[in-house]
Formats: sequence, structure tokens, C-alpha cells
Amino acid sequence: MTQLPLLSGREIIKTLARAGYYEVRQRGSHIRLRHKTRRPVTVPNYPTVSRGLLSKILRETEITVAEFADLL
Repeated sequence: MTQLPLLSGREIIKTLARAGYYEVRQRGSHIRLRHKTRRPVTVPNYPTVSRGLLSKILRETEITVAEFADLL
């Protein structure tokens, strides 16, 4: 398994947008994303999101690390 990169919240949101997610609302520094057929996910708009949190976001969206790397 490849190591996940350290990304900002905005970079993660842009990458998930390429996978079909779109912003539905924001409360503070947390942005809620929705997909037509997948579960919604909340992404924090932090300067750096930890690898553990990015891994949790990918599990919730059912996107593999390889698929995420291709979308970057």
C-alpha cells in the first residue's frame, strides 16, 4: 500500500469533486460533500489534513488509495 500524501482540505475536496462529489453546505471549517450514488462525507478545510483522517475519508467514500492517487 502506498503512503497517503499530506494534503490540505481544499485539495481533498477538489480531488473528490473529480470523483463526482459536490459541496452541499459548510459550517465553520467543515464542508459537507454529496455524491449521487455514494454516502455523503464531511471534509475539514484545514491547511493540512492528517493521513489518518484522509484514510477515514477514503473509507467513507469507498475510494481506494490507488483511485485517489489517480484523481490527484
